[in-house]
Amino acid sequence: MHKVLVLYYSRHGAVASLAKEVGYGIETVDGCEAVMRTVPSVSTVCEATEPAIPEKGDVHARKENLEDCQALVLGSPTRFGTIASPLKYFFDQTASEWLAGTLVDKPAGVFTSSSSMHGGQESTLLSMMLPLIHHGMIVVGIPYTGSPIGNTQTGGTPYGASHVGGPDNIRPVDNDEKMAARILGRRVANCARLVAKSAL
Repeated sequence: MHKVLVLYYSRHGAVASLAKEVGYGIETVDGCEAVMRTVPSVSTVCEATEPAIPEKGDVHARKENLEDCQALVLGSPTRFGTIASPLKYFFDQTASEWLAGTLVDKPAGVFTSSSSMHGGQESTLLSMMLPLIHHGMIVVGIPYTGSPIGNTQTGGTPYGASHVGGPDNIRPVDNDEKMAARILGRRVANCARLVAKSAL
């Protein structure tokens, strides 16, 4: 099985919902498995810690997950137009994986959620690509052909899947946003298969 790591941080649940849709897309590809992982929150209190296994939701990621996967899809809420601190903190600790080339030539994609339509989704997606490019990953987007991103009135960009949560962050993920997330998952999984085949 080709393991595709879906690594995300979700504060209000929207990014977690998108992650599930990405996972559904991954698992429509024969021989591919979605491995769902999250990261703990970053605390301003130095002594604050979270349990190794969360009380609810997906398991916290470990750096070993990066080595075990054949591809990665990264999800973050928008934080002033950039990646959220918990995911940034996780990647800031991957210097040894960078030196070892652990992620080189593995496909990757990104997804996000913001409260407003123009809340920095595209700059967030681009900021999420930067550590992936430094790790030597092959970044995959969403084409306009066969996807809803050319017509959507909510989330969806060629850079990655996205969702607009509304002022209170309670708007559910709509069908266009779900479809874009599933397309992203499927494309990354298909690329993982192609890369693995070409390496034989």
